[in-house]
Order: sequence, then structure tokens, then C-alpha cells
Amino acid sequence: MLIHNENTRNAVVGAVVLGALAISMALSYSGSKISDKAQVGTYALTAVFNQVDGLFEGDEIRLGGLKVGKVGQQRLDDNFRAVVTLNIDSGVEIPLDSSAAIHTDGLFGSKFVVLEPGGELEVLKDGASIDYTQDAVIVSDLLDLIISEGKANKEAPKEGN
Repeated sequence: MLIHNENTRNAVVGAVVLGALAISMALSYSGSKISDKAQVGTYALTAVFNQVDGLFEGDEIRLGGLKVGKVGQQRLDDNFRAVVTLNIDSGVEIPLDSSAAIHTDGLFGSKFVVLEPGGELEVLKDGASIDYTQDAVIVSDLLDLIISEGKANKEAPKEGN
């Protein structure tokens, strides 16, 4: 097929590009739905933290750098500590002596929970609690600490004077 008119050729090329874009978007959307359906179920663990600043329901839970679940409900206990429900994918077994820490994606990125597996052979069951936790680091507190340390070092008398 030989197209002689430049306007017609541009219209055909534009239609082909739009069609290819629509097909690739449809395939990527349907692919994400397939992978979501492949996840059969989850089981719930709890972890208690002093501070969970910036951690929200639906944030990722990672083990070995891979996503293994999502953060569920958050509430306060009687001692005003944050109790976080961790919804773990059903195929993932977490050793009994594992720990949970809240990390930040980059300096000001979103928060996520990192699970560090322990060495126990026995695994946590649905409804169990992770005993070893590390709170979220608050960037503004960290910056305040660095600034105050810098001021203290600047004001300290130098040796030999």
C-alpha cells in the first residue's frame, strides 16, 4: 500500500501509534489484575512500636527486599504504643524470633515494614505477635540532632588555645 498524500500518511501513522498504545495499556492493566488474583490469602501478625510516623494502611511489608504483605489496621494499646497489624501473604513463613523495623524509602520517601527473619525453626501463626521491633526514624528529629551536635562542636574550646 503506497500512500501519496502526506496528511493521510500522518493520520495512518498516528492511528497505528494510538492503537499500539491502547493495546499495551490494556495488556499491562490486565497483567496487574492477574497477579493480584494469584495472591490467594493472607494471615495477620501484630507488632508493637513506640512510633510509626508516616506508616499507613496498605504500605508494603518486605522480607529480603521482596514484598510479602501489606500493613493493616493501626491502633493504640493501653500504654499509648502503636499496635500494627501485618497482613502477610499466606505462602510466606516467618520464624518465631523474627523482628520488624520501619524503614523509609530514601530520605523523605514513603515508609514500609522490613521483616528480618530469625533462626528459629518454629514459625509465627495467624494472630501471633512479633516481639522484636524497631521504630520509625523521624527525619526532623535526626536533623535536629545533627545540627545540635554541630553547634556543640563549634562552641567547644579548641585544644592549645
